[in-house]
Amino acid sequence: MPYARCFTFRQPFAQIPFRRSAGSCQPLVTSRGVEVTTLRIRDFNAEDLLFARFDSPQVLEFIEAVRHADGLLIGTPVYKASFSGALKTLLDLLPERALHGKVVLPLATGGSIAHMLAVDYALKPVLSALKSQEVLHGIFAIDTQISYDDNEEGGTLDEILTERLHEGLEHFHHGLQRRLQARHKQAGGHLQLAL
Repeated sequence: MPYARCFTFRQPFAQIPFRRSAGSCQPLVTSRGVEVTTLRIRDFNAEDLLFARFDSPQVLEFIEAVRHADGLLIGTPVYKASFSGALKTLLDLLPERALHGKVVLPLATGGSIAHMLAVDYALKPVLSALKSQEVLHGIFAIDTQISYDDNEEGGTLDEILTERLHEGLEHFHHGLQRRLQARHKQAGGHLQLAL
């Protein structure tokens, strides 16, 4: 059976709340048979990003991975009503139609509910400029909805956030299935996928 490929962007530095919410997604997605590749901004040479070195091996590898992905989980911390500048720098390296035909689920964390609209009014227009046609309703988490224990990548999410995350990932999975069916139909076959 064909499988879907998913690419996740995760932000670095001291954004522990974001890492925990984004990290909670991967097991939920892989349990549905989706191959997941995770990228962190810190995986890149900063000069390649800042000077837009399109010929950098890391940048070329990134562009190729996005090209082969069926869907993307794009996560970011929100600060001062905007998504991360590091994420914008990375998205700027993608070709114009890089997200065409891909399912995108935005994930964001912030200090208060006041930043919730940053996904709709700041991030979604950038994703649309990259020709994403299926940007799902984003999931915004307030920092207090995510626990702070000793495990940097782990921790727990509160019940309401967990429920919203499961619901959002269910929609994401349905979008991936539609993408697989469309791709298979273009190849001249029929594909049945179980939910």
